[in-house]
Amino acid sequence: MFFKKKYQAGSSSLSALTWRKFCRDGLALISLSLITFATFIAVTGYLITPDATPYANNQILEIALQKPGFSVLMLKVRKKETEKKVSFFEKMIYGKSSEYNYIPINSYIFSDDKIYYTIYSGKHEAKAIISYLPLNEVIFSTSANETLKTNSKKIVFENTGTKDKKAVNKIIETINKNSLVRKHFLLGTDRYGRDVLSQLMIGTRVSLSVGCISVLISLVIGIFMGSLAGFFRGWIDDAIMWLINVVWSVPTLLLVIVISFALGKGFWQVFIAVGLTMWVEVARVTRGQIFSLREKDYVEACKALGFKNSKTIFKHILPNIMGVIIVISAANFSSAILIEAGLSFLGIGVQPPMPSWGTMIKENYGYIILDYAYLAIIPGIAIMLMVLAFMLVGNALRDAFDVKTVGREIIEK
Repeated sequence: MFFKKKYQAGSSSLSALTWRKFCRDGLALISLSLITFATFIAVTGYLITPDATPYANNQILEIALQKPGFSVLMLKVRKKETEKKVSFFEKMIYGKSSEYNYIPINSYIFSDDKIYYTIYSGKHEAKAIISYLPLNEVIFSTSANETLKTNSKKIVFENTGTKDKKAVNKIIETINKNSLVRKHFLLGTDRYGRDVLSQLMIGTRVSLSVGCISVLISLVIGIFMGSLAGFFRGWIDDAIMWLINVVWSVPTLLLVIVISFALGKGFWQVFIAVGLTMWVEVARVTRGQIFSLREKDYVEACKALGFKNSKTIFKHILPNIMGVIIVISAANFSSAILIEAGLSFLGIGVQPPMPSWGTMIKENYGYIILDYAYLAIIPGIAIMLMVLAFMLVGNALRDAFDVKTVGREIIEK
């Protein structure tokens, strides 16, 4: 009884031992944390990006090509069109069009019922263009009369112009409080005046989405084809292996380009194109693993008990090779990110204005020899870190799922 309790206290499940071994790899844990952080950014999307407009495509040409850490005073001018309300999940997935036009300014002054300002021109304030707007056009969205509350009273401000000092003072107070804001650009702006940080964050969603869906497609096709070839053998194995060898003989990137041209350019086409080229490795490994397991005693017992072949494969064989498949999936995930970036760089992947790390490099690689090399280097570093993270996690999973070492630990327990 004492021995039994001691054994139960010191023993662990196979999955627990595998996880414990994975946690011993410090680089793998850091990589997993990076992947988790990137996944959080991709899921929350526009809820946390500085620029929450669709595709993070708010272009302010006056502040194009500003360095990281740049900040500027903005005058928010309400748009004339009616505000379109979107739900929480719609904003998270698709973003929300801004209610305002943003005008970068150097300085401003109020005079009567107008605001005069100098449009931002960098350090050359003497060359700044002076412009003005009626106060009502800054905060009101319609041409009809609008009201503002002051304490318990309402003041009517006619958009045709007014000399009502009380109304004008209330408008000026509202503009100072809500319409004059300082915007910060941590990674600067690109040549269109878009926020680079927002573009980079939404690009994370594209890369991880392509990785997830293409790997899922490759797993479905690869496991199915590999299982048929490995379990039934014979002419089925010969036919599937012939198909695998044909697909394997064509360079991956070339095959993806051909499929992309056949399906057309676009977001979903990239998923299918990458997924249809990555299944061969999954199929080869699955076939080889099932070859080694199909003669095992428990498989023979399934046949003797009259189990269907499909139940034998999916209930008893595949669970025993999932460790190897998970490792391949991690490696394929990193390959999918690289392929998507390459396609976008070539212009046949994700299409503008949707941001992608590959597209960001394509748009800015010409600045590498200038003073704005970071515009291409930043997305390049993001690709490198993400691919490295998945490779390190894949290597750690391969070691953690090693049957010999895990089995030795179970015996030692």
